[in-house]
Amino acid sequence: MDLGLSGRVAVVTAASKGLGRASALALAAEGARVLVSARSADLLADLVGEVGAAGGEAHAVVGDMTDPAVPQRLVEAALERWGRLDVVVGNAGGPPSGRALDVDDDALRAAFETNALASVRLARAAVPHLVEGGWGRVVFVASASVKQPIPDLALSNTARTALWAWTKTAAADVAARGVTINLVCPGLHATDRLLERGVPAGARTGTPEDFGKVVAFLCSEPAAFVNGTAVAVDGGATLGLL
Repeated sequence: MDLGLSGRVAVVTAASKGLGRASALALAAEGARVLVSARSADLLADLVGEVGAAGGEAHAVVGDMTDPAVPQRLVEAALERWGRLDVVVGNAGGPPSGRALDVDDDALRAAFETNALASVRLARAAVPHLVEGGWGRVVFVASASVKQPIPDLALSNTARTALWAWTKTAAADVAARGVTINLVCPGLHATDRLLERGVPAGARTGTPEDFGKVVAFLCSEPAAFVNGTAVAVDGGATLGLL
């Protein structure tokens, strides 16, 4: 299937490793030119080199998405380099673990800043340009916890569900203008974060590469009628019906 991404321009945040990196590589493999951002210059350089070695084109901008100025700077960098913007993939590392009654106000504010506000700012910066071009895709990497909360991840449950509510609302605002906004919700994937938390006994894990392909599809031309949805990529682990 031709995803219609050849020549498109994408911005991917938290792209230095894990699911963000896999998403950037999947988009580049489909012919998109990818601006990648994260806090690690070295890891971004490795990613740009990998994309280039495979015949693709990538450009790195170091930045911390919790800085309110960074989302706008990434959009402007893509426009300056390639003269267009078609796709944004908002990703961020997960907050610390903690149960609901144990997390304090500061931890909740930090989680909301990283896992909700940063992505909202990215969309606000990008969507006017997508609308102007008459075509665009916004995909936020969240968590299966927006469908089925995880008991010891209260911060993630709260912040990412807030992002899901915003996404569902915003998607209706842009539906008639050629732009879609969706959430993609990973379950257990073989990433550094999962290794840090530990793999539950008997749990099935996915690969970042398979996850990246789902992101690429949601960013594609054939996914034009997929809007305002939260797609679980978890091997069927989520038991909720909605």
